[in-house]
Amino acid sequence: MENFTEEKLTLKGQEISVKVGAVNQSDLKFYLENPRLYSLVRAEGQEPTQEDIQEILSKKDHVKQLVKSIQENGGLIDPVIVLSGKNIVIEGNSRLAAYRILSEKDPVKWGKIKAKFLPEDIPESSIFALLGEYHIIGKTDWAPYEQAGYLYRRHINHQIEIPVLATEIGLSTRTVGHLVHVYQFMLDSGERDVNRWSYYDEYLKSNKINKAREEYPELDKLIVEKIKSGEIPKAIDIREGLQKICDAGGKTLHKFAHKQMDFEDSLQAAEHRGVGDQAFQRLKKFRDWIVDINTETDLSELNGDAKKRCIFELEKIRKKTDSIIIKLTKS
Repeated sequence: MENFTEEKLTLKGQEISVKVGAVNQSDLKFYLENPRLYSLVRAEGQEPTQEDIQEILSKKDHVKQLVKSIQENGGLIDPVIVLSGKNIVIEGNSRLAAYRILSEKDPVKWGKIKAKFLPEDIPESSIFALLGEYHIIGKTDWAPYEQAGYLYRRHINHQIEIPVLATEIGLSTRTVGHLVHVYQFMLDSGERDVNRWSYYDEYLKSNKINKAREEYPELDKLIVEKIKSGEIPKAIDIREGLQKICDAGGKTLHKFAHKQMDFEDSLQAAEHRGVGDQAFQRLKKFRDWIVDINTETDLSELNGDAKKRCIFELEKIRKKTDSIIIKLTKS
């Protein structure tokens, strides 16, 4: 590596020697385990070639924007990060794709790309930690699905425990566990649409929904079907609509789980029932207060106008209560 300078990169509390300089971009390779690439190019479940990756990335809006930015700046501001020996671009795959688009028109000007080379023997755990620092702790250009995919493969393929992962990237154990769980659920459900992440995120993080899932194991398959078909149109319908159905429980949830009512009808039934539940809860709250020994003691100690006003209100309540009971028993 002629004309390369040496720098230090701090990673996981340790300084790593890296070499920085310009290399032929044609010698570099895309990193298949990069979460963004993984979700983009493996959507069909097949192993892509380097040419496949370039073709797919070249059509993406963020790469087209990079082409303009790189052209305007006359090159890269941040070098791509490459694994020595294998020439795999660990970080900066979109920038590499943009350079190759530019080189099609001017191969001389865009033939070389600025790169930072990691040692060939760097542990894979350090590579994943580096990616996590860039895209989970730092920049937010990875979608939640891509972040979860990164953590999932780290956990499953590399057998790294959830608490270790959490420490490695600075997130809580609960958060990492949830991300991995949602990603696994999508895989098990055959869900390949990364844009539906938020649906399943909402579905699996609700305690009320999880309680309903325990009661009705068939609910998982039903919800996946309704999300894919569009019957549940938005993620907010999971958070608000499905949660209401699960909260209503009883016949409403039973009929929904057994496909006797669709989502919209079940939601309406849950909301209608909720009006009754709300009235009941208000009455119960008042009864709990009125029968409390402390309430009786407080009222008995009243004097003068305060005592008269309370007697007046209680008489009004008694009359109205008698009237409501008569109407309810007749209906």
